[in-house]
Amino acid sequence: MLEVLKKMYEAEIEKARANISIFLENPAGIGDHSDIIGAMDEQVVKLCDASGKLESLEKHFEKIEI
Repeated sequence: MLEVLKKMYEAEIEKARANISIFLENPAGIGDHSDIIGAMDEQVVKLCDASGKLESLEKHFEKIEI
């Protein structure tokens, strides 16, 4: 179960990173987001949340092989 959580958090991190990259590379191509900064901030929040969860999982369960 810990491995599943780890992979889920890693996937959430990569998804947020990809979305931020798209905003940075082509913000004009994102038509449904009138507030690009707000949309990017949402992705940063998701990135931080998943990173924190992954870090906590690894810290508190380091003796259990993940």
